[in-house]
Amino acid sequence: MSGNGQSRAPGLRYQADERAPAALTIGLGLQLAVTTVAVPILVPTAIMRIAGAPDSTLLWAVFAAVAISGVTTVLQAVRFGRIGGGHMLVMGSSTAFIGLSIAAVAEGSPAMLATLVVIAALFQLLLSTRLALFRRILTPAVSGTVIMLVPVTVMPILFRMLNETPDGGPAYAAPLIATVTILVILGISLKGSPGLRLWAPIIGVVIGAALAAVFGLYDVDRVAAAPWLGTPDIAAPGFDTGFGPVFWSLLPAFLLTAMICTIRAISSNVALQRVSWRGERPPDFRAVQGTVTVDGLSNLLCGVAGTVPNTTYSVAAPLVEITGVAARAVAIATGAVFLALAFMPKAVAVVLAIPGPVVGAYLIVLTALLFIIGIGLSMQGGMDYRKGIVIGVSFWLGVGFHSGVIFPEFVADFAGGILGNGITSGGLVAILMTLFMDLRRSRPSRMEAAFGPAALPEIREFLAAFASRSGWDGAMADRLDAVGEEALLTLLRPEEEEDQDEDAPPQGRRLRLDATRNESGAVLEFVIAPRDYNVQERLALVGEQDDAATIEQEISLRLLRHLASSVHHQQYHDLDIVTIQVKAPPSAE
Repeated sequence: MSGNGQSRAPGLRYQADERAPAALTIGLGLQLAVTTVAVPILVPTAIMRIAGAPDSTLLWAVFAAVAISGVTTVLQAVRFGRIGGGHMLVMGSSTAFIGLSIAAVAEGSPAMLATLVVIAALFQLLLSTRLALFRRILTPAVSGTVIMLVPVTVMPILFRMLNETPDGGPAYAAPLIATVTILVILGISLKGSPGLRLWAPIIGVVIGAALAAVFGLYDVDRVAAAPWLGTPDIAAPGFDTGFGPVFWSLLPAFLLTAMICTIRAISSNVALQRVSWRGERPPDFRAVQGTVTVDGLSNLLCGVAGTVPNTTYSVAAPLVEITGVAARAVAIATGAVFLALAFMPKAVAVVLAIPGPVVGAYLIVLTALLFIIGIGLSMQGGMDYRKGIVIGVSFWLGVGFHSGVIFPEFVADFAGGILGNGITSGGLVAILMTLFMDLRRSRPSRMEAAFGPAALPEIREFLAAFASRSGWDGAMADRLDAVGEEALLTLLRPEEEEDQDEDAPPQGRRLRLDATRNESGAVLEFVIAPRDYNVQERLALVGEQDDAATIEQEISLRLLRHLASSVHHQQYHDLDIVTIQVKAPPSAE
C-alpha cells in the first residue's frame, strides 16, 4: 500500500514551505549559485565559439543566459497560479541542446537558433497544459531513469576536471586538491553537527580553492582583469523565418530534445518533492505542471534573446540531503545571485577562477547522491519484472550511446548527433518501451456519469458487468463493488455535499471510470475534475486525526486501504486521476 506515513527526509530541518534564517538562506543561495552559474556561462560560450559566432553575439548570449536563469529560478520557487514548481529548482543552460545549437548557428545563423528555441519552448508550454495526457509514459520508471542518466552524462566531464593542472605545476597538485575537497565535504556531512552540515559543501569548496591557490591553480589574473560592473551591447539576433532546409532538418531533433528536457524537468521536480517534506507525500503534479511551464517560459525568453535553451536542474536535491534545508527561499536567493552576477563581470570571474579539481570534486559528491535519488524515484510504487526491464535496458543503452560504443558512425550522423547524449537516448528508449507495454494492455471497459452520490448505482452495475466479463466469481465481484463504493464516498468530501441536493452532481463535474484486468486482478481508474484534496495523502494520515467530523470519511478510507493493494492519486490542474489496484482473492484467480 502506498502512503505508509514514514518520513522521506528524517534529517530535514526546514521543509519547502518553511522559512529558514536569513543568513542561512542567503548563504545556501550563494553556495548553490556559485557552484552552478558556470554552466550558463560555459555552455553558450562553447556553443558560440565552436559555431564561429562573433564576440558580440557570444558576450550577449552569456549575459542573457545567466540573467534568464536567475529570473526563472525565482519563478520556479514562488509558484503562483499555474506558474512555478514551488521547490528549490535551479534553471540553467541545457547541455542536451549543445550539439543541436552548434548545428543551428553553424549551418544557419544565431537567428535560426532563436527560431528553433522559440518553437521548442511553445511545444513545452503545450505539454505543460496537457501533462495528464502523457501520464502513462511519464512514469516513475522513465523519470527515475532520466535522473540516473544525468550523472552518466556529466561524470566524464567532472573526471577530466579533476586532472586540470597548470603548466609547470606539480603532478600531485590536482589529485591532492580534489581529495581534500571531497574528504572535507564528506567528513563534515557524515560526522559534523547538524548546524555544521549545512555548510559542508561551501566549506569544502573554500578549503579546496585555498589549497589550489597555494599551488598556483587559482586564476588570479582573470579576476584582476575583469571589470566590477558592466553589461554587453544588446545583440539579440531576431528570427529566421525563411523555414529552409536547415530549419526542417533540425526541427524534429529540437522537439524531441525539448520532450526529453521536459521529462528531466518533471524528474527534477518529483525528486525535489521527495526530499523537501518531512512526511511522505504523493507527488503533486500541479507543481510538476508549474515546473514545466517555467521551463517553457525560460526557453521562450532564451529564444527571444537569442541564447541557448535552458533546462531545470536537479542538483538541489542532493544539496537538501546534505544540508537538511529545502526552504524555497533558498532558490529565490540563488536566482537573485544569478541576476547580480550577470551585471558583475568580476564576480563571475571569481567563480570561473575556481579550479577544475575543486568544482569537479564538489559536483562528484552531488551527482553521486543524485544517482541514488534517481534509484529511489524509479522504485516508487514498487518494482516488478516489466518495470525492471524498462529501467535496466534504457539506462544501459543510454550509457552505451553516450560512451560512443553503440553504432558510433550512425549515432554521430543521425539528427546532428542527438542520440549521443545519454539523457536523450536513454530517455527515448524508456519512453518507447513504456509505450509498447502500454499498447499491450487490454482495452479498458469504460463508463461515464455525473459525479455525485447518484453515480453509485451506475458504478455498481458497471463493475458487476466487468467482473462477469472477466470470468471472476462472486468474491472478486463483491470486492470490486466495495472498492467502487468506498472510492466514490472518499472522493465525495462531506463539505462538497453541503447545500446540495443529494442527487445533484457537485458543480456539474463528470466522472469517468476505466476498469482493466491484469495479472493480479483489476485496475480501476477514476478521472474527475480537480479539487484541493488528495486521497493518497489522506490514506497515509488515517488514524492520526481524531476530529469527530472526519470519522465517517476515515471509515471509507480505512475500508479502501483494506480492500485495495495500492492507491495512487495524481492531481493536475485540469484533471484528478485516482488509480486503484484491486488484487483478486485466491478463489477468484
